Amino acid sequence: MVVMTRWLDPDEQRTWRAFLAASRGLMDALDRELQRDAGMPHAYYEILVRLSEAPERRLRMSELADLTGSSRSRLSHAVARLESSGWVEREDCPTDRRGQVAHLTDTGFAALAAAAPGHVEGVRRHLFDALTPAQVDQLRRISETLADHLTRS
Repeated sequence: MVVMTRWLDPDEQRTWRAFLAASRGLMDALDRELQRDAGMPHAYYEILVRLSEAPERRLRMSELADLTGSSRSRLSHAVARLESSGWVEREDCPTDRRGQVAHLTDTGFAALAAAAPGHVEGVRRHLFDALTPAQVDQLRRISETLADHLTRS
């Protein structure tokens, strides 16, 4: 059985490359700003946000890995760094002795609260200010479609 490659046509190639450039550029800019202004990479900021939104600011490590789209080993390394800053603590899971729970400390919550205004301003400046309201709606709908498709794949 011969499988034919469905090559991208010129318009698809242009769209793909524009998407890559925009995605990388946005994430690089936000990461640089968080590093400069808050001393943390975007990946750590996302961990703190996810914990801040969880009940009692606690999540099982496996759930936190899923929510952040991170491997368990990468998340464990990041949480170890956040622990060394006093921003997160790991605790044994009370319902499953094999699992661990990450807990956002008061110090970590304060670090997140200090970083959030600058980060939100960066998201606004680098993303939303460049788009019309109709484009924001289109971007949301396209992003939801892609996210749904990718979670089913």
